[in-house]
Amino acid sequence: MTDDVAVLGAGLHPWGKWGRGFVAYGTVAARAALSDAGVGWREVGSIVGAATVRGGYPGHVAGATFAKALGWQGARAASVYAACASGAQAINTARAQILAGIADVVLVVGADSAPKGFFRPADGDRPEDPDWLRFRVLGATNPTYFGLYARRRMAVHGDTADDFARVKVKNAAVGALNPNARYRKRLTVEEVAASAVVADPLRLLDICATSDGGAALVLSSMEFARRRGAAGPVRIRSVSTVTPRFPNTVLDLPDIATDSAVAVDPSGETFRASIARTAYEEAGIGPDDLSLAEVYDLSTALELQWYEDLGLCAEGEAAKLLREGSTTLGGRIPVNVSGGLASFGEAVPAQAIAQVCELTWQLRGDAGDRQVAGARVGITANQGLFGHGSAVIAVR
Repeated sequence: MTDDVAVLGAGLHPWGKWGRGFVAYGTVAARAALSDAGVGWREVGSIVGAATVRGGYPGHVAGATFAKALGWQGARAASVYAACASGAQAINTARAQILAGIADVVLVVGADSAPKGFFRPADGDRPEDPDWLRFRVLGATNPTYFGLYARRRMAVHGDTADDFARVKVKNAAVGALNPNARYRKRLTVEEVAASAVVADPLRLLDICATSDGGAALVLSSMEFARRRGAAGPVRIRSVSTVTPRFPNTVLDLPDIATDSAVAVDPSGETFRASIARTAYEEAGIGPDDLSLAEVYDLSTALELQWYEDLGLCAEGEAAKLLREGSTTLGGRIPVNVSGGLASFGEAVPAQAIAQVCELTWQLRGDAGDRQVAGARVGITANQGLFGHGSAVIAVR
């Protein structure tokens, strides 16, 4: 277990398609987080930017890019890229700086200006890049992967297309209450089923969009928080950034092969389950202690998988948990009360940070109509490319 760091401020730029660059979105989110924290930009000792490779050169140096946009003031800068886990990696970098005594206050920022349609690999030949290979060799775009994953759940656990649709209906209901969400319309199972088939069995409304957006957090040492009169702030208790274990015996894109288990027995848990277990162990809690979870719902079927990976239910029981209403607002363990990626879409470097923003507002009791009653402990979960996993546990 490590010492906590305080979350003094959280801010978002609303998700959507705004036609501007990622720097504009991140700057808005950063200023909102600083205002929420009551901290001036000149008081920030370090800034960590979650990078976007699609933003060109400035995207690769996101920390310094955001520092310039906010006004050079001498802060340290770092940039982190871990695909969809970038935001959590940036939070972890900021936490490490605070616990090491390098900075008392760190600003974490992630933002993106995403392309239309689904993500595609960059131009050029990169045969050592498994993501490039799965696109070019297999033609396995993200929607294809989501569809294959859904089919596997149907075959192994008996999930149905209606179960997947219920996830979207659940998330759309709370997304309609979130002023920062891109999609704010309630839906029915029938409306999801009537949307176009994209990758059988998944339909258009089962799959998250690509979006523009930004998110930011102001983190500090507990001592700084006390000096500023922040009594009982939301605290980050743990951050998990683990990688898979050898051998990998379950096909999981972007990797397009599995490892032999002849010489080494496979681990008793999946990669995603190890992400959550590591976070729980570091925080000294378990899934029964959770008040809510924000998970990486690239597709409706993937949200169901996270229920099991986070230990919210036994393997194969995710659809049952959903049908019982346990993961809805007001249920035993609400999941994605922000509306999730179903309501926001992907702004890749920002989304793991946005999840912690939601936990922050929930744990403060500031989530309005989305408020989870008595929220005390929350977890986030993401999976990035190339073995990047992340989970953040926040407490109040």
